[in-house]
Amino acid sequence: MFKPHDPMWTRLSRLQREFPAWISSRLTTKLPPRTATLPPHQSEAEQQKILQRACAQSCDTDDQTTALKADSPGTPAADVQAAESDLATFAKVLLIPVCTDSPATRSRLALQDKGQFLARQDRWADLSKMIRSADQQHRRTEGGLPEADLLACGARADVVNAVDHALQEPSDKTGPNGEDRILIEGVMALEALRREHRHDAYLTAIVALAHIDIAWVWRSTITSAASQADDGPRRDTGSAAALAADSTTAATPLSGLSSEAHLRRATAHFERAAALLAPLQAQIQNSAFLSAAHCALFAGQSAATLQVADAYAVLIDQDPNNPRPMRALGAQMLPRANGSYAALELEARRTAARTQGIWGAGGYTWVYFDAMAIDDRACARVDTKFFLEGMQDILNVDSSQEMVNLLSAYCAITLSQDAGRKSDQNAKKNRAQIAKAARWLIRSHLHELHPLIWAHACAGFDNNAHVASLRRFATQGQARALHCIAEVFRDELECGHKIAFTPDGIDLLT
Repeated sequence: MFKPHDPMWTRLSRLQREFPAWISSRLTTKLPPRTATLPPHQSEAEQQKILQRACAQSCDTDDQTTALKADSPGTPAADVQAAESDLATFAKVLLIPVCTDSPATRSRLALQDKGQFLARQDRWADLSKMIRSADQQHRRTEGGLPEADLLACGARADVVNAVDHALQEPSDKTGPNGEDRILIEGVMALEALRREHRHDAYLTAIVALAHIDIAWVWRSTITSAASQADDGPRRDTGSAAALAADSTTAATPLSGLSSEAHLRRATAHFERAAALLAPLQAQIQNSAFLSAAHCALFAGQSAATLQVADAYAVLIDQDPNNPRPMRALGAQMLPRANGSYAALELEARRTAARTQGIWGAGGYTWVYFDAMAIDDRACARVDTKFFLEGMQDILNVDSSQEMVNLLSAYCAITLSQDAGRKSDQNAKKNRAQIAKAARWLIRSHLHELHPLIWAHACAGFDNNAHVASLRRFATQGQARALHCIAEVFRDELECGHKIAFTPDGIDLLT
């Protein structure tokens, strides 16, 4: 999920006194001793070592934090001006409603805000009760997102966002060895919380998910630096091994630490999350929330292909209406992660068979959705006929404009921009065949424009991308979307028509 820079978090990265109260209050007292809630396969010393690696590695004397650059400029001003100019031009001939808000968005934000509020009020028991209830009743928002996940996301947002901004901006509040204290103090407050509620599986999972989120923050700085060095896009593949290889040649991240140091910190947070979730294995079968947390670990761990596939199968069976686990499964089945191309095809077909009663052939499409955008050889091996059949079945199940915009942007932008020079002929052929679906999606189903969805498509649906300005991000997405729509209606526009989008279809105006 993309988050804009909030000025509040800019200050948090610089001023210790502006820590959220619930974090600061937990840092004023000595942490209680650890007791018999440790995983049976790890000793006290081993767990403490993992925690120290996750939270205190930034004390390494050979990796002193240097001053960061000012707020990332994000989109260049020239690009923004060009996008705004395009919007003015297209607005005269493409008359399409633009949706910047929706009931699904409002419900999502409301749940995240509720989780954040309860965390700041130190009402952790109430938060756990709400998450447990939402999880057991499988409640989802209008956009299909699990309510339990959104509440937990809001609850850990303070800590994760503070680390994100600490790595993006300079701080004059450093520790005795030069490290930025905000990188460790927030997560240590969460660890203190966990000790107070040691028997609460949901709160333990929140702490583990915070470690996973922070690990992604550290890893995203590696890929961002590598992208700048290569002067081209690079997507985080979810493979620790691939990142380790990249770190030997990547440019120094914005924090001033080496790429190897960032990778060590990311790995340490993943290890700590794994240690926290290990005792909860017995409860995973009855909880989609805990199962999703367990699956999130695979992005930072090497595991047997069958183990990963089985874990995701459990999660998909628990929440078959949610396409996100299916998309994540596809990414994990790539060779660069924990799978193989044969495993990707097998799991796509297995998922389609298990979810046929809900999605038809859509399960196959969802598993390949992100895998194709990431990996060229996956695109070369996909069964295009099955994929397109699944896309039609997805629309039969969910014909909302959010879904139409998602599929249209994927076909028109994501697949097209990933067609690189090294693509083999099968990959190019399959991309072109699937990309053609954008024409019938736009002509037959598109009634309104969702700029942020198109902006995400321009970024390859990369959740690690750093968005400095949400307005600029949306403006670029809207401009790119109108470019694609204008191309679809090129003949009509060249004849002097204007295109009006209505809930009943397309109208040609003179």
